[in-house]
Amino acid sequence: MTESPAGPTPSILAEAGAHERPTLKTIAGATGLAIATVSRALKDAPDIGEETKKRVRETALRLGYRPNRAGVRLRTGKTNVIALILSTEADIMNHTSRLIYSIANALRGTAYHLVVMPYFPDQDPMEPVRYVVETESADAIILNQTRPDDPRVAYMAQHGFPFATHGRTAMGLDHPYFDFDNEAFARVAVRALAQRGRQRLYLIPPPRAQNYGLHMRNGFLDACAQHGVIGEIAEIFDSDSGADAVEAACNARFSQLPAPDGMVSASTTAAMAAVAGAEAAGYDIGADFDLVAKEAIRFLKRFRKEIIVIHEDVSRAGDFLAHAVMAAIERRPPADRGQGLEVPQDVDALR
Repeated sequence: MTESPAGPTPSILAEAGAHERPTLKTIAGATGLAIATVSRALKDAPDIGEETKKRVRETALRLGYRPNRAGVRLRTGKTNVIALILSTEADIMNHTSRLIYSIANALRGTAYHLVVMPYFPDQDPMEPVRYVVETESADAIILNQTRPDDPRVAYMAQHGFPFATHGRTAMGLDHPYFDFDNEAFARVAVRALAQRGRQRLYLIPPPRAQNYGLHMRNGFLDACAQHGVIGEIAEIFDSDSGADAVEAACNARFSQLPAPDGMVSASTTAAMAAVAGAEAAGYDIGADFDLVAKEAIRFLKRFRKEIIVIHEDVSRAGDFLAHAVMAAIERRPPADRGQGLEVPQDVDALR
């Protein structure tokens, strides 16, 4: 597609400075591009160059452009809305906040905007998905906390509704996703603890029903066997149980002999609670035990500098998912929609 030479048209710039709402024509005049090029750039079309997309988005932002969503829906049947459906049980302080920010940031300057839809522990996870699909209140859905056989994914696939997931499934469906390799995380964590001479390791896992929980458990047990250490998995609670529950359970476990001398935590909140519980039982981190945890925002070493950290790049995940779901909306080939996997290689700065 050819692009017109850059350079604003005076009349168009005057229009941009007026009180009328900026339009695609306004942006086209300000950038010197064709209206069709501007429209496709805002939709992240693959045939538009990245520099052109950046110029169009910056101009749209500067002019205060907002698509007339009622008009867009009448013309195209689209809402230009992407719904991010999240459980309120998620690790808001660290993981979820970064995911929301990174998806919203990736959508800046595009034709799409983000709506976050929470659902509660006592609510059927299918409910918000059905609502969006049946009411057509968004063009696509992004969701997380996937299950191996996830009915939400099956439902959207059956209805041909565009979506992407933060996490994989085991359903044999080819769909857009981005995931953190939690099996590899557990293996790296066990190796780091074994290198420090730790022999009795304790995993605070994700919920068993979630796909990444199964991956982490498998990686942990396999790595413990490989390194010749004892591996124990918490069964009466998990990383989503809440800080008070995790702290109380870890306090009780460290009060029983022999106590663990190494821990692996699936979340930031659970890591902090686990340390508090172990310390309340009279154990010192870095001396009596070590702990490995993953985090999205660098925080844990400010809580206890002895914590061994594996960084999860949730910003990369959010950016990937935003572009994947826009490609799904545009019905681009599966190769354009993408599947991504972040594989951790090592812990931060071994002590």
